[in-house]
Amino acid sequence: MPTDIAASSTVSSPAMAQLPESAGDVLLPLARSAIAARLGAGSLTAVHEGWLSITGASFVTLKLHNNLRGCIGTLQAHRTLGEDVKANAMAAAFTDPRFKPLTQTEFEAINVEVSVLSPLEALTVLDENDALSQLRANIDGVVFVYGHHRSTFLPQVWEEFSDPHLFLGHLKYKAGLPPTFWDPAVKISRYTVSKWRE
Repeated sequence: MPTDIAASSTVSSPAMAQLPESAGDVLLPLARSAIAARLGAGSLTAVHEGWLSITGASFVTLKLHNNLRGCIGTLQAHRTLGEDVKANAMAAAFTDPRFKPLTQTEFEAINVEVSVLSPLEALTVLDENDALSQLRANIDGVVFVYGHHRSTFLPQVWEEFSDPHLFLGHLKYKAGLPPTFWDPAVKISRYTVSKWRE
């Protein structure tokens, strides 16, 4: 399937640094075959690319008729990139708590997107306005943490909320907090991605 690539990286991870331009030609079929194997609709694609064994963090996003159908990922690398993509693909398809498990019929119609993440970069912020001034629209994925409240948006979400205030407000809401909430104990981190989609 044809893929689109968009890479925006200021802080590179070992996995991102070693990704070839054609990585999407491997990662997308790998993610899709993991879902297919779980459905009994095919076997897991065998791949032998050396860079898949590098430790990496990824997100797998599934779209059905341009609507979100699942998105699960890893913020901090703790296993090989190949294993991370396979695990996140199956999780996005079958255990995203927002959706019922993917069906065989839906599988035929979904589009898969794989994002490989840079390491998290913690931001030092004085207040919400300071945080907003440091966020780079269409570049940064953002992690919001306050106590046990935690959420993230991939950089792709800027397409839906181009205004930084809206972006951060929805991120807080996703974490279970009011969009207007702020506290000095809030922690903000950012990351960049290399992404490919079918």
